[in-house]
Amino acid sequence: MLPGRGPNGRAAAARLSRLLGIRTAWTTVGDGEFFCPGCGGDRNYQRLTGHRRFALLGVPVLPRGETGPVVECADCRHHFGTDVLDHPTTTRFSAMLRDAVHTVALAVLAAGGTGARASLETATVGVRAAGFDDCTEEQLAALVEALEADTGRFSGEPCTAGLAIELHEALDPLAPHLAAAGREAILLQGARIALADGPYTPAERDALATVGAALTICSDDVTRLLAAARTPS
Repeated sequence: MLPGRGPNGRAAAARLSRLLGIRTAWTTVGDGEFFCPGCGGDRNYQRLTGHRRFALLGVPVLPRGETGPVVECADCRHHFGTDVLDHPTTTRFSAMLRDAVHTVALAVLAAGGTGARASLETATVGVRAAGFDDCTEEQLAALVEALEADTGRFSGEPCTAGLAIELHEALDPLAPHLAAAGREAILLQGARIALADGPYTPAERDALATVGAALTICSDDVTRLLAAARTPS
């Protein structure tokens, strides 16, 4: 039998590990809330850095360098790389999604105008479903008017640089955390608003193309999705 195999070998290895080993002393350098992959939900965390030392009889005697930083979940105590903090919490993700739907609705309404009640109704339903429970058609119409006054554009004009920036600011941080179906759903919601009062106008197509680009949907897929939205189900 090879050394270290079998019950006797394992016992010897266990005794040796108690005598000699590497110990890590962790220091907390930050904390907050994150989405824990181990727990599958929002949890508190501590950001830790560690100093490794060679230990004899459990007593640290020789430094062996630094380790980390790592993120430790306050619940499951598992350690993760710091890139786990790039994933938004469930609460933050919901807010990002809600704001994205709201911004897309305003952009499409600004492109097509708020005179058609059907478009306002469709936009309001979508924005409410995303989390703005008290949204009204009057509020959306007022926001579009304020947006037009702020950007100096008028209904029917192509998507201006200022409006494109608004869309990218709302959609760029969200897109990496959405599956393809989720990104397409946001674009299709905008398409339904545009189609509620008739065929796409050039300005509406331009706004929806900007939405698709911000959601990292390729132009061919944007064209396909806009055509599919126009076809009755």
